[in-house]
Amino acid sequence: MDARDVSLKRNKTIAGGLMVGAAVLFIIASTQDGGSWEWVAAFAEAAMVGALADWFAVVALFRHPLGVPIPHTAIIANKKDTIAENLAQFIQDKFLATEAVVAKLRELNPAGFLSSYLTSRRNADELANGLTRVISESLDFLDDERVRKVLRAAMNDRIEKFDLSTSAALLLDTLRRDSRHQVVLDEMLRRLGAWLSTPESQDKLAGAIDHWCDTEYPLLSRFIPNRPQFAKGAGEKIVNRVNLFLQAVNEDPSHELRHEFDRAVSDFTVKLKHDAATRAEIEGIKLEAINNAQLSEYANSILGDMKSWLIDDLDRPHSRIRKSISDAAVGLGNTLSKSKELSDSVNEHLEAVVRHYADDVRSGIARHISGTMKDWKSEDFVREIELSIGSDLQFIRMNGTLVGGVIGLLLHAVALLLR
Repeated sequence: MDARDVSLKRNKTIAGGLMVGAAVLFIIASTQDGGSWEWVAAFAEAAMVGALADWFAVVALFRHPLGVPIPHTAIIANKKDTIAENLAQFIQDKFLATEAVVAKLRELNPAGFLSSYLTSRRNADELANGLTRVISESLDFLDDERVRKVLRAAMNDRIEKFDLSTSAALLLDTLRRDSRHQVVLDEMLRRLGAWLSTPESQDKLAGAIDHWCDTEYPLLSRFIPNRPQFAKGAGEKIVNRVNLFLQAVNEDPSHELRHEFDRAVSDFTVKLKHDAATRAEIEGIKLEAINNAQLSEYANSILGDMKSWLIDDLDRPHSRIRKSISDAAVGLGNTLSKSKELSDSVNEHLEAVVRHYADDVRSGIARHISGTMKDWKSEDFVREIELSIGSDLQFIRMNGTLVGGVIGLLLHAVALLLR
């Protein structure tokens, strides 16, 4: 049995016993002749009246006394919806008022609390254990074929609806601002120059020149003395010429090649936005990638390998992932403790978040409280409140009995004085 129920029944019994005792005492005193029994009768009569009045008042809060529908009784049951609305409004306006929550947040100093918490290696390890447990359980959830089927369908649907051509065009437009796309050209030229400078590439170029002479000019190639050396020298000269050209492009921001590259990027961007054939080709490539069984199998194998590695690591007592998370948490705590600017920034951003969402959140909480209470059955609502405060209300009945008796004695004394 609920401890509240036991306490309520015990106090009801005591209060009821006092009321019955006062009634019995009044009956006994009324049958006796004068003297001290008049005082007993006065005490018992007033105590009985006080007990009955307070019994009526307490019972009237929860139900109709003796089942009689007297007006303004069973107050809590009849006012259930009003109580729910008022309680929700009180919590919303007083406990969850934006300024009250912000003041509590400032008092808490979240950045300071987080710093103190995370700098403890034990706390950081517990946090890491919790996060890795979530990761591990998430991996098991994602391994369910039903979940994977839904995720694949959702992902394919999102990819199919994704406008790749327009997005690529917007990306190129962004790169072209302030000629940032020229950085891409610079990197391409740098890599080309680096590749041409390697002995392996020069050997390949020499071999290509020798093969070209053999194929295109077989008769002339027979009269070329020391063909390997000739091919090597020709390759070196070509590499030098190309490197000189690349150097000229790098040194001249207005070089013709840069203009041509800019025009090519601009034309391709326009085609991505407006040319139906180009857009259809890009769309076809995208759909082919989505429906490519080998590509899907390859992606699944990569995900499977990654999942296996994660599970294997998380199962180890000295998991590298767990240690990395713990180290990162301690590092964040140390940084917060040393950087007042970062701590102030964290607190200010949290305060801004509270101010931004406080009204919506507290309104939602108030609606939840009000709606939940209104959905309760009246008898359950009344019973819950009675269990919460009914035991204390029985002391009103007890005090009413005793205080009423004392008042009865005082009134009897006054009556004797006035005779």
